[in-house]
Amino acid sequence: MAEPRINIDRPLSPHLGIYHFSITMAMSILHRITGSALYFGTLFLVWWLLAASSSAKQFDIASAFFASWVGQLVLFGYTWVLLHHMLGGIRHFIWDTLHGLEPGEREFLAYATIVGSVALTLVVWTLGYMLKA
Repeated sequence: MAEPRINIDRPLSPHLGIYHFSITMAMSILHRITGSALYFGTLFLVWWLLAASSSAKQFDIASAFFASWVGQLVLFGYTWVLLHHMLGGIRHFIWDTLHGLEPGEREFLAYATIVGSVALTLVVWTLGYMLKA
C-alpha cells in the first residue's frame, strides 16, 4: 500500500521574477563576459608573440593587422576588457574584506568600475599615442 504524500511548505528559490535588475547584476554579468573575452583577446597576443619569434615576414603581417583600423579597434576593446575585468576583480576583493557591502556602496563601486575602466582605457591610449609620436 502506498504511503500518503505529505505536502511541506518550502520557500521558493529566488529568481529574476522576484529581483529587479540592478547595476550590480549588470556588472556581475559584464564581469563574466569580460573574463571570457580575455581568452579570445589573448589569442591575438599569442599570435603577435609567435610572429615576433618566428620571422620578420610573419611579424610584419601581424604588425600590419594591428596597425589597421580593425586591429586598432581590437586592441582598444582588449584594453578596455582587461582594465574593466581588473577593476571588477578589485571590487570583488574589496567585498572579500567585508567592505562596500551596503546598497549605496555596492552601487558606487559598480559605477566606479564602469567609469574607471573607460577613463583608464582613454588614458592608456592617449599616452600611447603621445609616446608614439
